[in-house]
Amino acid sequence: MTPEEEEAIRREFEASRKEAHKEQPHQAQAPDGFELNQFSSIKHVIGIVSGKGGVGKSFVTGILATELMRAGHSVGILDADITGPSIPKMFGISDQRIAAMDERMLIPATTSTGIRVVSTNLVLEHETDPVLWRGPLLMGVLKQFYEDVLWGNIDYLLVDMPPGTGDVALTVFQSLPIEGVVIVSSPQDLVQMIVGKAVNMAAMMEVPVIGLVENMSYFVCPSCGEKHELFGPSYAQETADHFGIDLLGRLPIDPAIAKICDAGTIERDLPEHLLDAALEIIAEHDA
Repeated sequence: MTPEEEEAIRREFEASRKEAHKEQPHQAQAPDGFELNQFSSIKHVIGIVSGKGGVGKSFVTGILATELMRAGHSVGILDADITGPSIPKMFGISDQRIAAMDERMLIPATTSTGIRVVSTNLVLEHETDPVLWRGPLLMGVLKQFYEDVLWGNIDYLLVDMPPGTGDVALTVFQSLPIEGVVIVSSPQDLVQMIVGKAVNMAAMMEVPVIGLVENMSYFVCPSCGEKHELFGPSYAQETADHFGIDLLGRLPIDPAIAKICDAGTIERDLPEHLLDAALEIIAEHDA
């Protein structure tokens, strides 16, 4: 973060402090859950979930954040995958650190286009340091990442959830005002069972499912242009139909996109229109 960007955030913080006694615009606040601080306003909170790890959940989070930003929305990312965070590297901010202000408030890292990010990798001394924290500490960090961060006024907060249905995922569902979830899967014989776990968890928490994204769905041969389903035939549409949810898209295996993520240039170089169906449904929240 440049000195100019940090100074801009400080000015916004001071302006928010002066206006704190006035009526705030609509902001997401979870009843009986985590409470957003008085200096921040978040219109919509969307979770990105998966029934298992390794399916590209963080990648889908990055796509949605980038496309929402390109559409003119202000965006934040809460990287709730606390023990396996990858968002900072994808956005090229691994060298940044979350700063403290006013003895309590935290200033999120800011990407090149203004997306605000909190992640455990932004508080560790080295990004390769393991996070050897037990449940209560993980829950405390998650609470602090939502309540004590100076988010400012943003339209969409995307929550990159940990895989599966464990403690952290349950805490997110119970404590944050999640309006809907995007489920990410990959092609495999067990996809229906794995997606079913995420769908059923969302149903138990009374959170709507926005739809399903299948990642690593196929590979396009650069020589002949033919699609190859390297992990077997796709069951995405069949699975979506089975659970009565929308299929939001099938993302290819693309070495060029992998290179973009490794280089941290997703905002600049990501191809457009990868998940238009997801963005259309998410945008309905503002209708």
